Amino acid sequence: MSAPSTTRSGLLTSAMRVFDLSLGEMLWSRRTVFMGLVVGLPVLLSVLFRFFWEIGAVHNRAVSGASIFGVMIWMFFVRFIVPVLGVFYGTALIADEVEDKTITYLFTRPIPRSAVVLGKYFAYLACTVLVVLPSVVLVWMLVAPLGGSLAATFPDLVKDLAILAIGLAVYGALFAFVGTAMRRPLLVGLLFVFGWEVVVMALPGYLKRLSVAYYLQGLVPQAMPNDSTVSIIQAIFREAPPLSTSLFALALITLVCLWLASNNVTSREYVLEQ
Repeated sequence: MSAPSTTRSGLLTSAMRVFDLSLGEMLWSRRTVFMGLVVGLPVLLSVLFRFFWEIGAVHNRAVSGASIFGVMIWMFFVRFIVPVLGVFYGTALIADEVEDKTITYLFTRPIPRSAVVLGKYFAYLACTVLVVLPSVVLVWMLVAPLGGSLAATFPDLVKDLAILAIGLAVYGALFAFVGTAMRRPLLVGLLFVFGWEVVVMALPGYLKRLSVAYYLQGLVPQAMPNDSTVSIIQAIFREAPPLSTSLFALALITLVCLWLASNNVTSREYVLEQ
């Protein structure tokens, strides 16, 4: 009866060892510089918007800061930043080790191969959350008080942060699987995010259920303020699943993709070219 528990304990302990090793490498990598530039764009736009608001250059004061914040969360973070970071980080979790010819060094350690996938995935999640969520808080502090108050919009901020963390987790797991299954995972990931998801989300029918964006969309309206500007956005993307369905589907995608990625790495023979 104790063998499965011991195995799970050993897997988690090994995954945390890989996590400790990988987190520092990710935080100081060129990808993190790229991530900083990407998440810095909404912050810069928020600074500019706040400046023009303060000097009176924004004449339509009927549009509240909470509305602008909700649109920025949807347009910049949910539909662009989160999937892009999932592609660039997720597909590289194992592919970079293969390209750098360091995968064999990881596999010679007395740890399960699946622990390598889980440890690097947790490092990706920690790295992206530590960079993305503070930028969201900065955008909120700059934009949300305009025509309103921070206190009134704080519950929506908490929901938005949770949604973005969920999105990073799901996209990261999906593209971690793609990175272990495809020869050109980055290209496949970009085609999925900017090709498949864009097309199916714009079309009626059931195909949108084969995308991550559809289920994330089921979470976003829960956090968006209910005024005219954001209502237009919700009307355009009105085919959103119920909250419970979205949460279940996103959890299922994450767990299945992580299992598939771990299984691929465990069963594959890595022959490195000299």
